[in-house]
Amino acid sequence: MSMTTSETNSFSLLGHKPALFVLFFTEMWERFSYYGMRAIFVLFLTSSFADGGWEWSNEKALGLLGTYTSLVYVTPVIGGWIADKFMGYQKAIALGALVMTLGHASMALDTETTLYIGVGLLIIGNGLFKPNITSIISGLYDKFPERKDGAFTIFYMGVNSGGFIGVLLCGFLGENLSWAWGFGLAGIFMMLGMLQFWFARSIFGKIGLQPSKKIDVSDAIVSTEEEQEEEKVPAHVQRDRYIVVGVLAFFVVFFWAAFEQASGSMTIFANKFTQRVLSGNSAFIFKVVDTLITVVPLGIITWVLFKLFQQTFKKISVSNIVLGISFLSIWGIAIWKLYIYLPQDTPEIPASWFLILNSLFIITLAPLFSKIWESKYNPSATVKFGLGLILLGIGFGMLAWGSATIPQGAKTASVSLIWLVVAYLLHTMGELCLSPVGLSYVSKLVPAKKIGLMFGVWYLAIAIGNKLAGFAGSYIDVIVEKYSMSVFFLIFTIIPAAVGVILILLTPKMKKMMHGVH
Repeated sequence: MSMTTSETNSFSLLGHKPALFVLFFTEMWERFSYYGMRAIFVLFLTSSFADGGWEWSNEKALGLLGTYTSLVYVTPVIGGWIADKFMGYQKAIALGALVMTLGHASMALDTETTLYIGVGLLIIGNGLFKPNITSIISGLYDKFPERKDGAFTIFYMGVNSGGFIGVLLCGFLGENLSWAWGFGLAGIFMMLGMLQFWFARSIFGKIGLQPSKKIDVSDAIVSTEEEQEEEKVPAHVQRDRYIVVGVLAFFVVFFWAAFEQASGSMTIFANKFTQRVLSGNSAFIFKVVDTLITVVPLGIITWVLFKLFQQTFKKISVSNIVLGISFLSIWGIAIWKLYIYLPQDTPEIPASWFLILNSLFIITLAPLFSKIWESKYNPSATVKFGLGLILLGIGFGMLAWGSATIPQGAKTASVSLIWLVVAYLLHTMGELCLSPVGLSYVSKLVPAKKIGLMFGVWYLAIAIGNKLAGFAGSYIDVIVEKYSMSVFFLIFTIIPAAVGVILILLTPKMKKMMHGVH
């Protein structure tokens, strides 16, 4: 049995399994490519020909963004099913990563045809990748349900580390060299992430090696030699639990429809309506902050990388070497970015830079939230979800307040950037109440053999939210013209907050229907 059981099942790395951190880095590179590309997507499409863009209208660009970000969440329903039935989770993840690499390469070619082909490949690849990586985590922690929330929160930090570095560096290359460089960088790191995962597969033991239908018991979830019989759940109990997942999924739609304004209307707000050229003290403060947020998170993730190397280098050395090369490259680009920005007297903050804030706040706050969820103050799922929606609404309330001075119909303005920073902070706290917790509850409320498919259904709810986000955001010009920017943001203040209050009021009923799942 070599080292597999001890490697996969000992909680030897920061209180968790080394295998969790292999998945952490795999997901990190995938999110690097996804968020890095998305950060410059609308800016590229709407910027002028002179700036290398395509001069699309806000409405057309946000429409395509909404279609893309929603379909990225639809295909996991099919991807989860394909992995469950035919491929196993491990092969599905690797194939998905390969298809996404080709998608990014296609987008870097800078023609309208290759843009659409690239977006199509990203959607297909993501479908194979996304539900199956969360299914492997579920398998790793199936015998330790009390540790699942913590594991998913750490995994979520991987998601956001990738998103953070991707926005920082793809945004920097896109806005300073050319958009094609930004899209190309996303593809390179997608490929490195795929290789790192492929050469590390031995660390997962039997989890996700075979499709679940071919083997007795749910081998895709149970990882040790002693085959564990799945707990028999009475039909009426399981039906109630499915209903709970359905209700939570319904409310999730409202959350993402507002939250996903980040890469759409909030980026347009940052680009056209926010004061981004800094001088004097504010320029100095920005340089200090930008240096810290470039160097510190990268430093912390590099430290985790060394810890992983110490424990797994003998077992998965090729994977570790690929990961090491990736990190050296990232450090190289980050240092080059600082070399360009630091000497400037009046630096201009790239519009894509504000998208970093979400990931930065998650990396900072996730450990705190993880500790609260593991303490005696852990509220129930519906209370967490309701709080998430209310915090999201308050964040948009800040933007509505901050943009009150923008005259009706204005095409540009110079609002203080502090409003965007506060909004992102509140949105992130809302996201931490809802998103990682959502994945964890799906895995607890659903029987093991349905887990890939149910993650897919969960992502379907997020897809609807994303499409609604693109649809609602595309009205930014119309609403600003007719009413004001404040009214546009007030819509996203009132709806999530009201929905959050309703969900909290449903808590007693929902608790009963969970039948003991906490």
